[in-house]
Amino acid sequence: MSSETATVTPAVGLIGFSEVGQAFAAGLSAAGATVRASDLRADDPELIASADRLGVTLTGHAAEAGRDADIVISAVTAGAALPVAAAAAGWLRPGQVYLDVNSNGPVDKQACAAAIAPSGAAFVEAAIMSPVAPHGHRVPMLLAGPEAAATAELLNSLGLNATVAGEAFGAASAAKMCRSIVMKGIEAIVVESMLAARAWDVDDLVLASLAETYPGIEWPARAGYLFTRVMGHGRRRAEELREAAEVVREAGHAGTMAAAIADLQDWAADQMTGTPLPETTDYRALADTLAAAQHSSGD
Repeated sequence: MSSETATVTPAVGLIGFSEVGQAFAAGLSAAGATVRASDLRADDPELIASADRLGVTLTGHAAEAGRDADIVISAVTAGAALPVAAAAAGWLRPGQVYLDVNSNGPVDKQACAAAIAPSGAAFVEAAIMSPVAPHGHRVPMLLAGPEAAATAELLNSLGLNATVAGEAFGAASAAKMCRSIVMKGIEAIVVESMLAARAWDVDDLVLASLAETYPGIEWPARAGYLFTRVMGHGRRRAEELREAAEVVREAGHAGTMAAAIADLQDWAADQMTGTPLPETTDYRALADTLAAAQHSSGD
């Protein structure tokens, strides 16, 4: 990234204007950056309203959002990351930074970097290390790539929360995927445990025992939160865990646990199809809803 582009209030182009894109837009706009966003649903009234509220120019074309930007942030689905990067290489130019915040594994990030390289723009991978909702634009991120340090400095000056993982493409996403095995594995274990415990009416005993073994955790509240994550976002979480399983296999190991966690997350998403998520954080009500959905589906 050249010194000319390392301005205090750069122009930012967003590719993707869903939860992540809007969170970044809110923080960057508040910091004084000019933000243009693109989304395939640019004619959606809700997206238009969000763009107006945030002071963001919204378009349906990525090139319109990013061609004149200092930093282009790709915040799309994992499956779209590489095609979007390949298309962006056609209009990116030297001096720009292409920041990929998508939930892909290291090999995919390396492929995106290779796709961007002919444009002369700097590719920086980013791994979002926590749910966006509680943090907004301050969500912790790991950056990797030769320009990661300079990009982190600029982003942090704008109120973001970036830490450098290293210069090798793939380092940030590898850290995220390995963390996800633990975090989403805990979700899967608690959901499966509580479903069985509720069936035997021993959930209070199980949680009380866990509280003795792991004091300091409010287990009933934590269980409720974990149920909401699995029941509300299981499909996306399963997709990420299958990426994580591939990371484990690429490291020469079986990936057994990551694959099993993905299966449970997918299973929960299947059961919840057509069933609204209850507006509660009570693990009992959530577990009973999931169990009832399973019985009604015949699984």
